[in-house]
Amino acid sequence: MIAELEYWKSILTGVIAPKVPVLAYLPQRRQLPDRILPVATAWKGIESVLGDLIEKFDIGTRSCLEFGVEHGYSTAALSCFFDAVTGVDIFVGDKHTRDPRDLFASTSDRLASFKNIRLVRSDYREWTATDQNVYDLIHIDIVHTYGDTFACGIWSVQHAKCVLFHDTESFPAVKRAVMDIARQTGKRFYNFEESNGLGILV
Repeated sequence: MIAELEYWKSILTGVIAPKVPVLAYLPQRRQLPDRILPVATAWKGIESVLGDLIEKFDIGTRSCLEFGVEHGYSTAALSCFFDAVTGVDIFVGDKHTRDPRDLFASTSDRLASFKNIRLVRSDYREWTATDQNVYDLIHIDIVHTYGDTFACGIWSVQHAKCVLFHDTESFPAVKRAVMDIARQTGKRFYNFEESNGLGILV
C-alpha cells in the first residue's frame, strides 16, 4: 500500500514538476553474446543490444552489479561483456515473479561454469547499506514497485556511470521511478521499448 501511495504521489507532483524527456534508444547493431542460457525469460532480446549500448554510452567493462538474478539469463548475458559480474537476489521471488521456489541452488549450478560471476543471496537494501564500490554498470530487475525501484535506483546512479532498469514498459511504476530519478539527478533517460522495456540512465 505504501509503495502504491508513493507512485500516485509521484503522478500528482509530476503534473507541476519539470518534464523529463524520455529519449528513444534505437540500437545501431544487434549481436547475440557468446553465452546464452536456455531458460524462459522476459529479458530476451536485450542481450543482443548490450554491445551497442556499451559502445554508444562509452561504458567501461570492468565491473557490473545486478539486482535481480532469478534464473540467471541476464546475468549470463552481462558476463559476456564485463570482467566481473556480481548478482544480488533473495532468490525466492516476489509478488511480480512467476516462480516462487527457492532458486539459489539451481541458478548457482546453472552459472557454475561462468567464472566471472559471483552470486550473493541478499536483499538490495542490505547490499546497498554496506557496499561502497563504484561499478561501470548496474542492472535493476527487482520487485516492480515505485518505492523499491526508486530506492535501489537512486543508490545505483551514485555508484555507476550507467544504470539499467528492466520492465519500464510492462510496469508504469518502474518507468515513473526512473523518470523521477532522472529529474532529481540530472541523468539522461533513454528507453528501449522492446522486451518489456529497458530504462537507461546515463
